[in-house]
Amino acid sequence: MALNFHQLHIFYTVAERASFSAAAQALHMTQPAVTMQIQSLEDYFGSKLLVRSTKRVELTEAGQVLYPYAKRSIELMRDAEKAMSRLTYMLEGRLQLGASLTIGEYVLPRLLGPFAKQYPHISIALKVMNTTQIIDEIVGHQLNFGLVEAPVHHPDMMFEPVMEDELKLIAPAGHPLAERRRVTLQEVVGYPFVLREKGSGTRQVMEAVLMDRGFEPDRIEAMMELGSTGAVKSAVESGIGITIISPSSVKHEQALGLLKVIDIEDAEFKRQFYSVHLKSTLLPVPAVTFLTFLREYGQLL
Repeated sequence: MALNFHQLHIFYTVAERASFSAAAQALHMTQPAVTMQIQSLEDYFGSKLLVRSTKRVELTEAGQVLYPYAKRSIELMRDAEKAMSRLTYMLEGRLQLGASLTIGEYVLPRLLGPFAKQYPHISIALKVMNTTQIIDEIVGHQLNFGLVEAPVHHPDMMFEPVMEDELKLIAPAGHPLAERRRVTLQEVVGYPFVLREKGSGTRQVMEAVLMDRGFEPDRIEAMMELGSTGAVKSAVESGIGITIISPSSVKHEQALGLLKVIDIEDAEFKRQFYSVHLKSTLLPVPAVTFLTFLREYGQLL
């Protein structure tokens, strides 16, 4: 078995946060998965690297030796990524990527213009499709990588968070909640809803937060369940109900005063957008540049 950079990254994160659970949250992994990777690294070196004390995780003597090398390897990887992304005048090529519905229709279009100005020699061919189709085309080498709303288990794929999105309450003009800037979740669940279909990333985030707050999702009065964000927007605009979707998808309607974006003061519907690519394939420099751009520029939106 060769030394694995991914395992070094996990070890460094656990050591920095002195907690397996905190490291798992930062890395968007489960705690058992983090533990398994640490055990594999310990098996590789034949030494215990971390020990749990009463309140925190501490480095063993072997862990203290490995720690600075893990830190340097991560810093070197980040420096290499930044250095390559700064070579604007040398970058050229064609990126073929897939994106799930919300990302492809509402998030990326506002980013592609600024990216094209900064990197005029990189052309992008974008396909908007579901996650399963994206993975199939990456496996078939028809796409360099994809952007999806949630990671899925696939033995050949690497998922990495690139951007954060937060869903908001959307109501039509004239709705009883439309003139409110902030409302409570208890108020919201009493109104009829228009929802994305079951299994969609947007629906999964909404239902997870509702359950976490003690609200049973099935008790919501769903007037319609629709298969696209565009259809949901149209139904809400016509007054059929309210919804919880990404505010990036309603900027045009919001500017026209047709739809209102409202904060729910006691609940946050946050999610990550992920890049996905084959573990066995190194991304080309233009792809790394594009993902670096998304991480940095996307935070300003």
